[in-house]
Amino acid sequence: MVVGTTSHAGKSLITTALCRLLLRRGWRVSPFKGQNMALNAYVTQEGREIGYAQAVQAWAAGVKPCVEMNPILLKPQGDMTSQVVLMGRAIDKVSAHDYYQKYFERGWQAIEKSLKYLSQNFDLVVCEGAGSPAEINLKHRDLTNMRVALHLNAPTLLVVDIDRGGAFAHVVGTLELLEPNERDLIKGVIINKFRGQRSLLDSGITWLEEYTGIPVVGVIPWIEELFPAEDSLDLLDRHLTKKQDSELTIAVIRLPRIANFTDFDPLEAEPSVTVNYLMPNQSLGYPDAVIIPGTKTTISDLMVLHESGMAQEIQNYAAAGGTVLGICGGFQMLGKVLEDRDGYEGHQGSYPGLNLLPLATLITGHKISRQRSVTSNYPQPGLPVTGYEIHQGNSQILKLPEQEVSNYRPLFDDSGLGIVDATQLIWGSYLHGLFDNGPWRRAWLNHLRHRRGLSSLPTGVANYREQRETIFNSLADIVGAHLDLEPILVRF
Repeated sequence: MVVGTTSHAGKSLITTALCRLLLRRGWRVSPFKGQNMALNAYVTQEGREIGYAQAVQAWAAGVKPCVEMNPILLKPQGDMTSQVVLMGRAIDKVSAHDYYQKYFERGWQAIEKSLKYLSQNFDLVVCEGAGSPAEINLKHRDLTNMRVALHLNAPTLLVVDIDRGGAFAHVVGTLELLEPNERDLIKGVIINKFRGQRSLLDSGITWLEEYTGIPVVGVIPWIEELFPAEDSLDLLDRHLTKKQDSELTIAVIRLPRIANFTDFDPLEAEPSVTVNYLMPNQSLGYPDAVIIPGTKTTISDLMVLHESGMAQEIQNYAAAGGTVLGICGGFQMLGKVLEDRDGYEGHQGSYPGLNLLPLATLITGHKISRQRSVTSNYPQPGLPVTGYEIHQGNSQILKLPEQEVSNYRPLFDDSGLGIVDATQLIWGSYLHGLFDNGPWRRAWLNHLRHRRGLSSLPTGVANYREQRETIFNSLADIVGAHLDLEPILVRF
């Protein structure tokens, strides 16, 4: 079990590294997180929705993501409610109070069932906690931290972020607030995000070990974020840094309920591309392309774009010949109108879109979540493209005058997954993971490059998942060099 003294201590990163390190030792490993609250989601092969972080950890472990790795996913709606995704299916929208009244027992049953399945099919399960295990006002209804550790009698690692200061107080305070049987499970402390000279830390480590009786099993150096965190708070740490070899700038609108910003990790990994996340109240400027990402609440975020003036800026940018791409909820926003007749998103009625594509979208109660494999028509025909859909709502092309019909073309061989206008300036797709497809990503970037008079990048590149393998191995090398797992693994 991996728990943290605070949110953002590095639990997900450490769990990912452990999955790869244990795989290298010959174990068949599975990640697990009982309950996630996140807007970054992934769709499994069976069409079930789980937290994206657990999918990443599964890939690090060399196994396919499955719903048992994250049986409960809560997706904040922005109105003090969350969508409840239980065993991969959206089943309700509730407030925090109602959730624990209605779903605590049912949720724990799903956790127990999932842990039983994983323990029968894997040698080791690496469980990740959430936030802090010592939130005394929430402990009685905490499904994710020490309740899981006690259920499994799991040796537990406590991770602390030393970069933010107060690390020793965080460790001691957390241990003090645990029950004695919970504290007994803490077998090691990991000091994470350390910058500086290790010798200056040694006296503090000696004191901490003597005071708590628990060994410090790792001091992990500062690692630039290799993987996305579980929620949009991670975007606060993504500062605009112009890369030395950057030739293109792509602006991503940071919607209030931005979802699946993991879509843009492959773009950030491109040496020639700078990705700039813009708040709706910031100036758009003159980027080479604007991307409107997915969102948990399309209509609410669309209203923010209109109220902030960003909608008008995007429309002006497009009218001046700029390139705009909408993904999922962003795709829906590009249309003429969005309707939510029954208030599924909390805003019943009809709302004007950005009017950049001839689309009408109807928000429905039916949620589509499935993996897809298609073939591209644009920007280069015949490219295989894989990804996944997660959306509530159906979009239809409006009836056009005969002379305008040819102005819009299907992006893929499945016309329901996206369209592009004849000028290839306005793009829209329901497909998450689009940029993971290396040849398609490069073809799209080359379209932008040609508009700038830049030479083409080679398109015969691997998909991002292969690059991700290199990152997993680098992460495991760094963490493994600074972590002693023997006190944990001795029982196995």
